Amino acid sequence: MEDTRLTRRGTPQRDAAADTLEARVARLLDGRTIAMVGMMGAGKSSIGRRLAARLGIPFVDADTEIEEAANATITEIFEQHGEAYFRDGERRVIQRLLDGAPKVLATGGGAFIEPETRAAIQAGAISVWLKADRDLILSRVKRRSSRPLLKTNDPAAVVDRLIADRNPIYAESDIHIQSRDVAHDVVVDDIFAALDTYLGRHAVEGVGE
Repeated sequence: MEDTRLTRRGTPQRDAAADTLEARVARLLDGRTIAMVGMMGAGKSSIGRRLAARLGIPFVDADTEIEEAANATITEIFEQHGEAYFRDGERRVIQRLLDGAPKVLATGGGAFIEPETRAAIQAGAISVWLKADRDLILSRVKRRSSRPLLKTNDPAAVVDRLIADRNPIYAESDIHIQSRDVAHDVVVDDIFAALDTYLGRHAVEGVGE
């Protein structure tokens, strides 16, 4: 039976097993950053924010950092300078963020697709791919008009093409998690379980070297 004792703030206290898992994952991370990768609408920011809170480390959204550095929105950068210019700036911002203190970093949908940015993420972080089906992506992205790549008469066709092109590259991530239409903390629990297995396995391999 789940322990539902209250903390001083009146919120439910997590059971001991969950706290132990979170503490163990935080220890096994050993100061490394977690980079969330995947398609637009997969939930990288919302899920990444909850993951960071439970790990007790900062959450950073790369797109927000890019907009602050450029003093312009992502859409404005695309429209005024083109995608190549944006990707170059994105690479530099992500590299800077990877070089800093450990954090959960949400990256834009196209970031991991760029070879230099992908190499930087693979070298400087544990990459977690939130894999989302097309219907889930479309249901989420249609709520927002700030997706430069979807400013088209047929966004569904664009999403289909992006999934076909990008999923094989996202698959190079360290950890794969299925994003789905459930409470975000359910997906966060999936990530903790996968991190525990992945990091634990690599810790054992490191001892044997």
